[in-house]
Amino acid sequence: MAYRVAVLGASGYTGGELLRLLALHPEVEVVAATSREYAGKPVHFVHFNLRGWYRGLRFTPFSVDAVLKSEADVVFSALPHGVGLEYTKTFYESGLTVVDLSADYRLRNPEAYKTWYGFEHPYPDLLEKAVYGLPELHREELRGARLIASPGCNATAAILALAPLAKERLVDLSRIIVDVKVGSSEGGSKPTRGSHHPERENAIRPYEPRGHRHAAEAEQELSRLAGSEVRVSLIPHAVSSIRGALASGHAWLLREVEEQTLLRLYAGFYRDSPFVRLVHGTPPGYPDPKYVAGSNYADVGFALEKRLGRVTGFAAIDNLVKGAAGQAVQAWNIAAGLPEDTGLRLPPLKPA
Repeated sequence: MAYRVAVLGASGYTGGELLRLLALHPEVEVVAATSREYAGKPVHFVHFNLRGWYRGLRFTPFSVDAVLKSEADVVFSALPHGVGLEYTKTFYESGLTVVDLSADYRLRNPEAYKTWYGFEHPYPDLLEKAVYGLPELHREELRGARLIASPGCNATAAILALAPLAKERLVDLSRIIVDVKVGSSEGGSKPTRGSHHPERENAIRPYEPRGHRHAAEAEQELSRLAGSEVRVSLIPHAVSSIRGALASGHAWLLREVEEQTLLRLYAGFYRDSPFVRLVHGTPPGYPDPKYVAGSNYADVGFALEKRLGRVTGFAAIDNLVKGAAGQAVQAWNIAAGLPEDTGLRLPPLKPA
């Protein structure tokens, strides 16, 4: 059967990537793509790369009734944080499967929304029902799920870099530092003073260094793996690339460990994860976002500094694919009972 899909917020970068990937999905028909700004315009008016792929599909103004009348089975919501909070609830309660790519349903603890997002979450019952859409950690919970909270890109990279270490409790879980280098597309398609190209190009600068919101997701998921509280300080750094995120997660070992032990640990943890590739020793030596561009792959690796008892986990992703649209499709594939790589069998671009 072909699943009928509606994409909300389809004119942004993430919405465009959802449309690009779903165009290749053999089990999907996109029946609605919403955009208030570009309502009435064909999809390729904004996403020039999709010219010829969606003949006749035009952006429609968003409304709950219009989406329901489209008879969609699945809603992928790329609406901004907070904007789709009520709509996700409405569609879920109407019987649709919802994949929410905002932060609105990622955190299980309602109190965390007061701390990190400055509001009291009105639907703690839905937070309990939502499945965090990181397949490498929640594959079984995703099967049959109807509300999927797709992770943030920085959080995805941070968690994948550190998950094997947290699960084995090899490191001091009370002080983990994650540095994430991120491309400009993370800032979205609407330029701000900091994200506008002349301001961003050639820049290397930290932002939200006193505590980035994605740390909450990393702490939640790593704590679940470890079975005890994990504390993470996460600082993104803006760099001049367009796509890509590279997380370097620094942690301090609790006991002496050999490099081969770490290699077996990472290889074993990701053995059944089709979109995680272990990079160790062979070129390029360590994960680099350049070699995952345009794909749903995450390249993962590590480095051991025995002198200081420090181990750093690395993860490189395309922030718009594995960090957003691709991961959302991967998680939904699992929920729908499809092979999780359906529509995602794309090798990375080179050069990029």
